[in-house]
Amino acid sequence: MDLATASTIPPTRPAADPAESARDLAQDDAAAEVSALPRRSLAGRMMAIAAGWILVLLLAGGFALDRTLTTLVQNNFDDQLDYMLTAMIASAEIGPDGEVYFNRPLGDQRFLEPNSGLYWQISGPGHEHWPSRSLWDRSLTMRADHIDEHIHIYDSDQFRNEPLRLAERSVILPGSETRWWFTVAASRQQLDFQIARIRAILVWSFAVLGLGLFAMAVLQSWIGLGPLRRVRAAIQNLRTTGANRIDEPLPLEVQPLVEEVNALLAHSEQQAAEARTHAGNLAHALKTPLTVVTNAATARAPDLSDTVVREARTMQRHVEHHLARARAVGRRAAGHARTSVCESAEAVRRAVERLHPEARIDVAGPRGAAVSIERQDLDEILGNLIENAAKYGGGTVFVTIDAEPDEELCVIWIEDDGTGIPPEERTRIFDRGARLDTGKPGTGLGLAIVRDVAQIYGGEVTLEESEDLGGLLVRLSIPRAT
Repeated sequence: MDLATASTIPPTRPAADPAESARDLAQDDAAAEVSALPRRSLAGRMMAIAAGWILVLLLAGGFALDRTLTTLVQNNFDDQLDYMLTAMIASAEIGPDGEVYFNRPLGDQRFLEPNSGLYWQISGPGHEHWPSRSLWDRSLTMRADHIDEHIHIYDSDQFRNEPLRLAERSVILPGSETRWWFTVAASRQQLDFQIARIRAILVWSFAVLGLGLFAMAVLQSWIGLGPLRRVRAAIQNLRTTGANRIDEPLPLEVQPLVEEVNALLAHSEQQAAEARTHAGNLAHALKTPLTVVTNAATARAPDLSDTVVREARTMQRHVEHHLARARAVGRRAAGHARTSVCESAEAVRRAVERLHPEARIDVAGPRGAAVSIERQDLDEILGNLIENAAKYGGGTVFVTIDAEPDEELCVIWIEDDGTGIPPEERTRIFDRGARLDTGKPGTGLGLAIVRDVAQIYGGEVTLEESEDLGGLLVRLSIPRAT
């Protein structure tokens, strides 16, 4: 049924504002510019992420390793100073004159070589400094502002161009009440050289390691994205050879993409086949009316005008039928729809009652029932079924929503009190142009439209006998909206 005959004509749309049109054009141009921007490479993203992580991890690891090795070298250096200082204290005694002397010579020869880089000195309040021969004409500056009962190691720049590392300790020797300061100093040149060498080795090693890891990341990205290049080649092969699916075996991670591409190709092929079928059916449906009009016009038939009007209406109905199918297919592909069954049924009831005032139509069912179909298509289906029930029935029509509660399907019953349809005719009646009552106006396309549109949305239509009214019962099943 065409519900436009029972509704008012919509108001004319006002002319668009020039400023608004200009804004729309500007937005379209901006969207086109955004879509034209180059997309970042997936391999580039992977390599950038890998390079970032490699850099962060190498820097953190290098810093930690540098601290560890530097501390180990410096601790080893300090242990030697501690050993020498302990040997000095163990060899020191107080002579008859109250001065300190060694009961045995220190073992390191560098203490005897001037400016050798290894020095010692003993100092005490009221006593002259006793330096090692290696100090020659220099002396060590002591920190006399505190007492070091345990060894104290620190850096000093008291010698020009020769940074020192000092180990000192204050001790009261047996037989003396003087607190003596024992100090051992060593040049940091050797220590700094070792630390610099370690750091140079770390820098070069980590640089080579980073380049190697990045090269491995590049190779991994190239090999890992290889299946995508194979998919691209397979799709290009589809375009050049005319194949209809990708059969090349690919890794599990890419296989879902291939399956979706194959499903899309199958869907496109199905739509193309449906389009060809619809075009052929429409051409075949229009061929007979055109032939009738042509023959009547050639023979100059006296009822030419009536023939043209009648066949034009037939052709119009065929065109509307195929347009309804095309709209349903397009809306189904656009996304998931949600339509209230009660609202659609009530709208159709009001329209049919205006066309058939003698009919009484009752709609019953839950208000919350919703189906996954566009509102316009549901109106088209219910309009044809309810109008047929009002036109060919005895005047009473029952519409029951969710007559058979189901988790996936919403079942709608349309019953009338007419003569019904014989069981042997209930399948043929869905064919285009099939009619049982030729005494009333019609083209025989209503049920064909109902069946086609319902099947497009995954539903079905069956005909039965009404137990309550005795006429025809139409059982319409439409997938329930999620």
